[in-house]
Amino acid sequence: MPVTALEAATMAIDASLGASWEANMVQAATITPQPINWLWPTWLATGKLTILAGAAGTGKTTLALGLAATLTSAGIWPDGQACNTTGNVIIWSSEDDPADTLIPRLMAMGADLERVYIIQGKISDQGEREPFDPASDMDLLKLAAARMGGVDLLMIDPIVSAIKGDMHKANDVRRGLQAMVDFAAEQGAAIIGISHFAKGTKGSDPQERVIGSQAFAALARMVLVAAKQEGSDMRVLARAKSNIAVDDGGIEYGIQPATLDSGIETTRAWWGGKIEGSAREILNAVDGVDDGHTELDDACDFLRDLLADGPVPSKKVRQDADGAGYSWATIRRAQKKIGVEAERVGDGIGAKSGWVWRLSPGTQFPKMLNEPAKALNPGSEHLREDVSTLVEIEPFKSHSVEVF
Repeated sequence: MPVTALEAATMAIDASLGASWEANMVQAATITPQPINWLWPTWLATGKLTILAGAAGTGKTTLALGLAATLTSAGIWPDGQACNTTGNVIIWSSEDDPADTLIPRLMAMGADLERVYIIQGKISDQGEREPFDPASDMDLLKLAAARMGGVDLLMIDPIVSAIKGDMHKANDVRRGLQAMVDFAAEQGAAIIGISHFAKGTKGSDPQERVIGSQAFAALARMVLVAAKQEGSDMRVLARAKSNIAVDDGGIEYGIQPATLDSGIETTRAWWGGKIEGSAREILNAVDGVDDGHTELDDACDFLRDLLADGPVPSKKVRQDADGAGYSWATIRRAQKKIGVEAERVGDGIGAKSGWVWRLSPGTQFPKMLNEPAKALNPGSEHLREDVSTLVEIEPFKSHSVEVF
């Protein structure tokens, strides 16, 4: 029987590979869609790697410990959402002593210490002890997680410790972080890897400010950035990148002294209000960087030009915005800033009905984050003495809204 062209091609490939291989494919229709699972909704996802980066003095470690405390005690997340479950936390830190730094801070923020596990090295069956190396010992951590009944959050400080090679080389970073990514997926755990900003990067794209290869930000599904306003206690946390949720907006926070019942002095994080804007806009405002025309300004100009001759269907607005490279979140902020109204037209039935956008002269523009934010007041009424992460949020109200 003659050999078909497909069979001939298959045999040729097998011969060149030295083994019988084939591409493993499944029909998309056979894959069951799964939602993203969140510890802190839209900020910290289970099964994913999150990078938390910032300059020295921003309190990154204390901030991360505040999130850990919230998880272990089913507290309140920084944006006012309730943490509806409790979970186990594993912490590895090469920079802070557990006894005099990590544990006091956790206690000051109301953590359930029975749910917190501190990695202090590794031990052999012969009793030999060696330092724990996140670059090569993740398999040991999987066994430890199984013995403790599972882990929900793993904190690695700093994340560059997971890289055996050169942290400035993409291939070395990808190889080093892959074990972290696999651990997160297999355990269903969120990972927070703490990193620093590279020097001399003020005003740059926030993702590009993360020290080391850009592979750090590329491999992480979420990149959070922290900054501190010079000369004040004002700090901000913002989303610089998200492949799995919105990637704009931020939270004000501060670091304040705290004294435990035992008399030990430590620090804790507390949370302020929400901030609008992209991560670059938020960081530039806090850093005092004036980079001229912002992305939001450009989006406002785009909308003014588009709507100058009259109403435009909202679907057309979105199509043109996509074509111009603007995110929908930025367009929405521009809509509010310049007073664009969304109006339903037609009889509400079929293709004759739809939404249009039009300019509305005289609309009061909301104040956006285009100037340095004011310092926060540590004595704010938003704080409660027994927890570190509380803020009062106005309940959501029901409105008639445009849906896409």
